[in-house]
Amino acid sequence: MPIGKHAALASCVIALTSIPQIAAAQPASSPHPHILSVSGEGEVHAIPDQAQLSAGVVSHGKTAAEALSANASAMNTVFATLRKRGIPEKSITTSNFSVSPQYPPYRQDAPESDRTRIIGYEVSNQVTVILDDVAKTGATLDALVTSGANQAGGVSFTIRDPKPLLAQARGDAVKDAVAKAQTLAKAAGVTLGPILSIQESGSGAPIPRPMMMRADMMKVAAAPTSIAAGEQSVTANVSITWEIQ
Repeated sequence: MPIGKHAALASCVIALTSIPQIAAAQPASSPHPHILSVSGEGEVHAIPDQAQLSAGVVSHGKTAAEALSANASAMNTVFATLRKRGIPEKSITTSNFSVSPQYPPYRQDAPESDRTRIIGYEVSNQVTVILDDVAKTGATLDALVTSGANQAGGVSFTIRDPKPLLAQARGDAVKDAVAKAQTLAKAAGVTLGPILSIQESGSGAPIPRPMMMRADMMKVAAAPTSIAAGEQSVTANVSITWEIQ
């Protein structure tokens, strides 16, 4: 009898433990929904309201100290001119400063001692100025040149606060995606269900558009320098997925 009881208990354990395994092996009933994914784009145009310009002074001297002294004197005049025009200190930044030895013009037949002989020094000091009034760009460039700036820089324009424009572009992108989805659903004879996901990609503020200046543009002109800021765009891209019925 004891042996029989043990055998019966063992068979029960085997039967009970096998039930969950059989239940787990049965596939759940969860069909994937039919979906429709559409991308939308929004673009808003605006006139730039901020300008960034750069210019500087290049000085030469037989010694590094001589070149530095000449450059410092010229740059002090440049800074004084900018302050006189009402440009705050926070909007003026030294963007490049270098001291470089100068060598004789390269000659292939020259001895090594001549090729490495230092004949003077060059000091370059460049400043970047941010203007919150684009209309003052041309006059500020003229003032820099008049004050002694002889290094060609560049001008770029941007939008100071692109967030409101980006919000508008995002709204337009969603409207664009919805309109496309409605057109596709109607053509396919289906109905749009709930939105399953919304993703944003490739959206952003405008990149500053540079306008390079040549060295001969640094000469003082008879008439004020004319600068056109043009127009910039802020774009937004979204992808929306619907369940369709």
